[in-house]
Amino acid sequence: MTNSSALSPETWPFSLELLATPAYMVGGAVRDALLERRREYLDLDFVLLTDAVKTARKIASRYKAGFVLLDASRQIARVVFDQATADFAQAEGANLETDLRRRDYTMNAIAYNPHTSELIDPLNGYADLQQGIIRMVSPKNLQDDPLRLLRAYRQAAQLGFIIEPETLTVIRQLAPLLGQVSSERVQAELAYLLNTPDGTPWMIAAIKDGLLQTWFKSAFSPSFEGELGGSAGCKKLTVIEPSAVVLAKTWAELGNLLSKPVGDTLKTSWLGIAKLATLLSPIPEQAEAELLNLKYSRAEIRALTTAIKYLPQLQSSQMSLPEQYFFFRGVGQVFPALAVLAVASGTPVAELAPLINLYLTPDNQVAHPTPLVTGTQLMQTFNLKAGPQVGKVLTALGLARAEGRISTPAEAIKLASQLLEEP
Repeated sequence: MTNSSALSPETWPFSLELLATPAYMVGGAVRDALLERRREYLDLDFVLLTDAVKTARKIASRYKAGFVLLDASRQIARVVFDQATADFAQAEGANLETDLRRRDYTMNAIAYNPHTSELIDPLNGYADLQQGIIRMVSPKNLQDDPLRLLRAYRQAAQLGFIIEPETLTVIRQLAPLLGQVSSERVQAELAYLLNTPDGTPWMIAAIKDGLLQTWFKSAFSPSFEGELGGSAGCKKLTVIEPSAVVLAKTWAELGNLLSKPVGDTLKTSWLGIAKLATLLSPIPEQAEAELLNLKYSRAEIRALTTAIKYLPQLQSSQMSLPEQYFFFRGVGQVFPALAVLAVASGTPVAELAPLINLYLTPDNQVAHPTPLVTGTQLMQTFNLKAGPQVGKVLTALGLARAEGRISTPAEAIKLASQLLEEP
């Protein structure tokens, strides 16, 4: 291993001397180092035979790092550094091999002794790594934590691996158990599958293998055949990425917007929103219930229900200018995901081009209206009270500006006066 590998203590945020003997690095950091996959943010896992929490406290204290006791009964603690996280766990069982035999897949059951530079690989995980195979340690281990079933698909997408046939058979048999796992944990695994091109075929495989039936009931419901959801949803999911590529070739800025997250603290991208929409009910209220069940954020739920609500309008005949104005007011920043969904559903790109061009023009008053006067100005000028009337006048002024009938604050005030005089 090179000095830049996570297996090299020189790359760690703490000194090897603080790590008691025996101590072993395990899990993803070992796997990725053996695959020569580099990580900017180190995520280290250590198994100690004794004093795991005590060691973690000592390291956190020495480096003034964050300390989190993850599981007091199982003796698991985390130390959080600026550019790394290190978890310390007491070995499950009397020795290291017992601990490794309780893990999910052989490629994750390889340990490394940093004191002796020795690899401990009782399950031949390194051979599976070299062949690109995800092989279970045992069916019971998958049954003990059913999230491991979905994790196989996520890691297959991440690493470009395949799932070994016997393991795949067991996963399909145990698939209903994923419904017992907390929604937050399931959503975390889905995030990767939704946000990367390599994740899409594995997302579809997970659906076809029955893993997500509890979470996306519409994707398994024959009543939605031919709609946004249903088995047709899987078909649309396969063409979301190609549709995005087609749009990005003509409108690079649209491609950039699709790759951005829905919110600053959220993982789901706008392209991920488009993918997720294909698996939900075409009825916004039912889609919202499915998303609430998965503990998606308000911003993600709002984006998805907006996309589902407005997709039929985008697929329908050409909209008049007033219809375009109110359409853009309704969809806002969801439009890029909506455009991809429309193309994936069969709408010709040429039909969408005028709307895309409007959306990508920041000062266009149809897609991005800016008020000539504010509600406060209207209330002061005409001695109005706050209420629906002010909102209606502002909407009428915005539409008038979009249609080119007014272009200055004075013209807006004059039109407002006329509107307020009408019965």
